Amino acid sequence: MRCPVRGRRPMRLCFLVEERYRHDGMPQEVIRQLSAWGHQVDVLRPGRSLLRISDAIRAGSHDAWVLKTVSGGPGLTLLEAASAVGLTTVNDARSIRGVRDKALAAAIGRSRGLPVPTTYAAACPEALAELPESEFPLVVKPADGSSGRAVRLVESPGRLAALGPELAREGMLIAQPYVPNSGIDLKVYCVGGELYATERGSPLGPDRGVRGRRVTLSPEVAAIAAEVGAVYGLDLYGVDILLGPDGPVVVDVNDFPSFKEVPDAAARVGRAVLELARRGTTATGPGNDPVAVPVPVRVPVQMPATVGGAG
Repeated sequence: MRCPVRGRRPMRLCFLVEERYRHDGMPQEVIRQLSAWGHQVDVLRPGRSLLRISDAIRAGSHDAWVLKTVSGGPGLTLLEAASAVGLTTVNDARSIRGVRDKALAAAIGRSRGLPVPTTYAAACPEALAELPESEFPLVVKPADGSSGRAVRLVESPGRLAALGPELAREGMLIAQPYVPNSGIDLKVYCVGGELYATERGSPLGPDRGVRGRRVTLSPEVAAIAAEVGAVYGLDLYGVDILLGPDGPVVVDVNDFPSFKEVPDAAARVGRAVLELARRGTTATGPGNDPVAVPVPVRVPVQMPATVGGAG
């Protein structure tokens, strides 16, 4: 992919990278690509580093800060601090908070018309026992979970009681009635205003972990995926969609996913980060708070299977 540096000044960027992602292709390949294009990329590891906050986070220090950390980690607090002193963040810190808390994300999505399942929140698994048996089976997961961690299909109230001690270790929980489906998740990425789609085995199905394959993106699903960015105020994101008996259902939103199967992912994400850094922060996101302007998403009538990826 052509280098986007020519005719533009080099930029200084700061990536917040958790230890879990220290050797991952995403974001390491993006960092290498940006460096190869002549940009300065500083990397902070919030989980292990002693940071002199007064010096590290200050107005004018970087053109943009980019977050790739685990949910519940310290990186989001640092990103919020960078935003508070006027630095551009990718994605916007408030938008990230809005999707990393899955209970909050469900409330925002439902209120804005996204096809999000009915969602219950509980500080302890015993509270879920108040649900009528008609709501089972349930999908139960941590409100701050990611990467399919600790997602459980709970078939009955009895099974819920048996899982109580295990669920109690997860903190805040959310529960949603199970949506009958084929066992395949549709994962859609948005990068630089383009959508890419793949199918992968559901974390609840027998094909969990099976490598995704690119698929054609239908107009209906493309429109929903594009609306996700507008609703949550995200520019770079992924969305998990199930094709249920009543149509597509949004089951998860990720602020900086793996971008697996996206062609030339490192270059595409790198270009998107540079464009967002150049535009800065000027519009509104969840709750109409000022956040970064989402890149307009181009929704094709039909996307060729050779041009998609999400996972």
